[in-house]
Amino acid sequence: MTGGRGGAGGTRPPILVLVLAGAFLLLIASLLIGSFTTPEFPPYPLTIPPATPAAVGDSLVGPSTYTLDASQGDAWRRFHFGRDAVVDSGPWDIAFRRNHMIAAPGAGVADLGSVTFDSIVELPGDGYAATAFDADSVNAGVGRWYAYSMLSHLLTSKRHVYAVRAADGRFAKLAILAYYCRDVGAACYTFRYAFQGDGSRRVGVTNAARPRTTVSPGARSERPRRLLVGRQDLEHSRPANGTDTF
Repeated sequence: MTGGRGGAGGTRPPILVLVLAGAFLLLIASLLIGSFTTPEFPPYPLTIPPATPAAVGDSLVGPSTYTLDASQGDAWRRFHFGRDAVVDSGPWDIAFRRNHMIAAPGAGVADLGSVTFDSIVELPGDGYAATAFDADSVNAGVGRWYAYSMLSHLLTSKRHVYAVRAADGRFAKLAILAYYCRDVGAACYTFRYAFQGDGSRRVGVTNAARPRTTVSPGARSERPRRLLVGRQDLEHSRPANGTDTF
């Protein structure tokens, strides 16, 4: 007696072939959908830092939001909580480059998880991860702060709250809100933060929030740049000499 389940003259394709064909079609469909997707820009203009950032003293700063351009693959954008601004020289606490965030030498970061920003009133005293500085500097306390969509090819924040212990021993809490903005496109970070200048670990919400001017002159009248998305958002570009130096 001859013949299989498919009967004489007809054999079914192996299940593995069908699975691979289906996966290939799904991949093609996701790439096509992503290429025709027009994402919306988050409503955050670049923050204009003061010409000479001043020390905040022993006050509680925030909660505030800050938007910076970290799109250059060979340069870290450094932020100093003690001066409440992006800085090009002097001490700093955290830095951004493409899809990575790190802490300064002597500083550390702890992931507090998916919690609401305002629910964090006091930060932990230990558990802060230091940055591993090399050609691909990373901080385990930050880890992978984003989720990547195969359909839109966009990075979206997991909305975790991070505790930062600065090199000078003071504390801040931080949450990444967005990775895109109209002025820059990708690698344009907007984060919310509160910094305690008196050295304590209390970073709860108070009436001490200070107003901030975030819109640059003429920013609204400039033609917005197209948002470039894709796998390049996941690239960790390196400095020209192959090693991060600060």
